[in-house]
Amino acid sequence: MSDRDFWNFYSAGRIVFGSGVIRRLDQFLKPWKSEKVLIITDPILVKAGIVAQVEAPLRNAGLIVEVFDGGEPEPSFAVADQGIEFSANFRPDVIVGVGGGSNLDLAKIVATVESHGGHYRDYFGYGKVPGPIMPLVCVPTTAGTGSEVSHAAVLTDTQGQTKISSLSHFLRPALAVIDPKLTLTCPPRASADSGIDALTHAIEAYTAVAYNELDVPAEEPFPYDGKQPLGDCLAERAIELIGQHLATVVREPDNLVAREGMALAATLAGLAFSNNAVAVVHALEYPIGGALHCSHGAGNGLLLPYVMRFNLPNRKAEFARIAQLLGEKTEGLSETAAAEKGITAVERLRAAIGIPQRIRELGGTLDQLPTFAKKSFEIKRLMLLNGRQPTEADLLEILQAAY
Repeated sequence: MSDRDFWNFYSAGRIVFGSGVIRRLDQFLKPWKSEKVLIITDPILVKAGIVAQVEAPLRNAGLIVEVFDGGEPEPSFAVADQGIEFSANFRPDVIVGVGGGSNLDLAKIVATVESHGGHYRDYFGYGKVPGPIMPLVCVPTTAGTGSEVSHAAVLTDTQGQTKISSLSHFLRPALAVIDPKLTLTCPPRASADSGIDALTHAIEAYTAVAYNELDVPAEEPFPYDGKQPLGDCLAERAIELIGQHLATVVREPDNLVAREGMALAATLAGLAFSNNAVAVVHALEYPIGGALHCSHGAGNGLLLPYVMRFNLPNRKAEFARIAQLLGEKTEGLSETAAAEKGITAVERLRAAIGIPQRIRELGGTLDQLPTFAKKSFEIKRLMLLNGRQPTEADLLEILQAAY
């Protein structure tokens, strides 16, 4: 029995939310008395004019700004090396990550090495960052990853064909600036992938092992607290907002009301999962994404209902509530029938926005599944956090069902 009789809650240092608020970015940086700002982003956002909107208030305020635009989806070790070298030559006072979760994660890695030296491999795992990092600002241009408020940064080991996380509460940005207008240029495919990623975050947070049932000694450092009341509140609201707005932003990219709803949902889900947990969906996605080169969101969205079916015996009440939050009518149904509606609602939303439904659609083969299961099972922290404890054989069965 766990001796964890308390829970914690962490966030970014400051969260600023509002359509058009990016024009005030220089004001938010004033407490740091910054002179040199490094923006970490990618060439697509430069071409789209998004980076110019971030640069303008900084340059107008007289700050020296340099832009590293070498970011890429699911950033590789090579890109991390390039970003770190660029930062070392410029020596910024503040780093601003602009983009989806990949760019924001890259900014976290660069800021960590800029602050503490060494190599990014030194910080893989949990609690390896020795202390606070330099001021880090995260400006999301997608609505999904929650990286603007989370304590995780993920790089892709292209040689080992998997993704590797660094987790530390020191990685939470000092400032998150969420301007839903910056997501208006996000194309439908990226909106779908990032949105279903946010739903995965919220559902895994909401259905994780409870904080007082987590089989880890209270004094042992651990990256997540397990299911707890504040995280649950945030997860519930995130699920509800996603049900209301995700299909709309994919269908109507210029719908600002829907964009605002999804931007808020992504941040709420980020706060929820980075305190409560992510679990088996993420564990399975890491090797699949690394080997098949799908986006993190697409991989999570594909796997989510299959993992929910595995977890169903232990999480009927939570799944029934998820059904309600996604707009399903559950009055008069048994708890099991209502819980099943929670899963089918996720499947329906996934299909409506065009998320792949089978691993084979991503190019995966049957003979890869045992390796995926083995690599996933090795991520013990995510196994411990899942609402139903899996064996490696269970993971293989989930993957076979998803194939």
